[in-house]
Amino acid sequence: MWTGSERPECDCGMTINLKPEQDRIIQAELDSGHFRSPDEVLDHALAALREKEHKRKAAAPRKNLAQFPMESPLAGFEVTRRNHR
Repeated sequence: MWTGSERPECDCGMTINLKPEQDRIIQAELDSGHFRSPDEVLDHALAALREKEHKRKAAAPRKNLAQFPMESPLAGFEVTRRNHR
């Protein structure tokens, strides 16, 4: 199990409690030689998550400005403007 002592120079101020399965996955990646430290595993996982989110956003259909009023919470309400002078 990784205790965080592998990188004492890190003063990140965050403690993460891993579930046993998460700890096993990290340890398996370290044992396989794919990564040198738990930090590398986490960095890679976070980069993959960002990439997945970026691809999801890029694949989502873009809305044009004309669609916005139709999807507004106020859609269907009549808006009147009064000049107060």
